[in-house]
Amino acid sequence: MGADMHLPSARGPLSESLTADLATRSTLSSRTLERAARLADAPTAPLTDEDLQLSLAICYELHYRGFDAVDEEWEWNPELIRLRGGLERLHLSALRGLVGPVPVTDEPIDRQLTAAIAEDDGPSLSRYMSRHGTLEQWREYLTLRSVYHLKEGDPHTFAIPRLSGRAKAAMVEIQADEYGGGSAARMHSELFAGLMRDLDLDSTYGALWDDAPAAAFANVNTMSLFGLHRRWRGAALGHLATVEMTSSEPSRRYSAGLRRLGFDESTTVFYDEHVEADAVHEQIASVDMCGALVTEDPELAADVLFGARSALAMDGIAARHLLGAWEAGRSALRREPSLAA
Repeated sequence: MGADMHLPSARGPLSESLTADLATRSTLSSRTLERAARLADAPTAPLTDEDLQLSLAICYELHYRGFDAVDEEWEWNPELIRLRGGLERLHLSALRGLVGPVPVTDEPIDRQLTAAIAEDDGPSLSRYMSRHGTLEQWREYLTLRSVYHLKEGDPHTFAIPRLSGRAKAAMVEIQADEYGGGSAARMHSELFAGLMRDLDLDSTYGALWDDAPAAAFANVNTMSLFGLHRRWRGAALGHLATVEMTSSEPSRRYSAGLRRLGFDESTTVFYDEHVEADAVHEQIASVDMCGALVTEDPELAADVLFGARSALAMDGIAARHLLGAWEAGRSALRREPSLAA
């Protein structure tokens, strides 16, 4: 059984029947299979569909920590894997449509990654949070990001066994820092949990899933999909490289935003750590990791760039969701964030 996480509340017909099956059965019901088929046939925006993204996240979570009251045998249940595959196809199709064509040139892959980042025209959430973010908006932002940051490192780490040589060694070097270099207290997920507690949020793993919108799950689901499929190992590395290459300066801004609200370095340490670490990781990720992978297998260059552009696109979806809600004067969450007791 799962160690510390309850099944989330349903957000539609599929997640309703899926959670019921996981809690009470040993295989999927005909109702769940029918609802999955109906969702696949219905016109929808998969990347922002609450029912689809939550259902996919539930399927993936069985490969992470699992859920209380859900038998661990479900992780590799053939029917559930088949259902997950259908949801993945919907997610990937929408992601390809959002990213658009991925041109590949003869330039070194690190330069192509830099060019893709330079072309991105998504809104800057970090600038807004630095200058204008209120305490309540910070709580909403952290609630959305908690779906990823409380498992930070894990989705990308799935790709390590799928690599070899310098690409593998470089990825391990990066991920070792994500896990605190062997210190549990310095793991980035634990630093983020401390940040949440300082802002009076419940930092328990998975506690805020019911508060977070589809945009939060679409981001992590993209990483999980890339990491769990050998076919998408190039995309996993491109995604990770882009995270590292675009994190340092925004982290500096987020830290400044928290200091503007009166918090000190004991709270901003999560972002301060990323300012320092990711500045070092940028070259390791783009040149050593992605460069070595593409040198070994040039055909993976397109996947690396697809993963990179997917990371940028997911950030854009989250930023537009948050900024759009705040501009309209409403919460960006599905409900008020759960505060720490």
